[in-house]
Amino acid sequence: MMIRRIQKLAPFFSSSSSSSPLKSSCCGCWFSSKSSMDVAAADVADVTAEEELLYPSVASTAKPVTTIPNLLQPRVVIYDGVCHLCHRGVKWVIEADKYRKIKFCCLQSKTAEPYLTLCGVDREDVRRRFLFIEGPGLYHQASTAALRVMSYLPLPYSALSTLLIVPTPLRDAVYDYVAKHRYGWFGKADDCLVLKEKELLERFIDRDEIIDRSRSDL
Repeated sequence: MMIRRIQKLAPFFSSSSSSSPLKSSCCGCWFSSKSSMDVAAADVADVTAEEELLYPSVASTAKPVTTIPNLLQPRVVIYDGVCHLCHRGVKWVIEADKYRKIKFCCLQSKTAEPYLTLCGVDREDVRRRFLFIEGPGLYHQASTAALRVMSYLPLPYSALSTLLIVPTPLRDAVYDYVAKHRYGWFGKADDCLVLKEKELLERFIDRDEIIDRSRSDL
């Protein structure tokens, strides 16, 4: 008889064990919590990965900063490096510029290319009229360039910049006439003349290029 009662109650316990509201609720809640945690962890991982891409940590970007030297420096004179007259003028400015404000670059150097692009001129333009990049968005050519260079020199040389009051067409007419005949009057070299006077190279932004070129010629 006891056995029959147990057999009658067995289905009840069996069904209640599988569908007990409490146990089902507890188990469902636990799995739901675990699933939410997993999803949350995955979301955090995704957000962390995205933030690392958008806002990388200091540790991940702690690398030596690489810069392009000699690029877009102010107060740079770009001139025809094979012209004897131009080279003499550069030497004169270097000697007079005791505060070392002016820097130089041979037109024939690759270093000059970014400056030409910035100013919207080509090599032939600068061969006719040398270029002085005074600062961002400010450059000059011909007689104005020469007088602006003078303005950075100490007295009495800077006083020559007062000639800027002379009309530009008149000044440039004289400049262009001399520039047109300078090769015939003063001569022309095969390469940048500063190669023959390397003590001047410290004032040239293309000095590394010039030195490499001189080594390759040996």
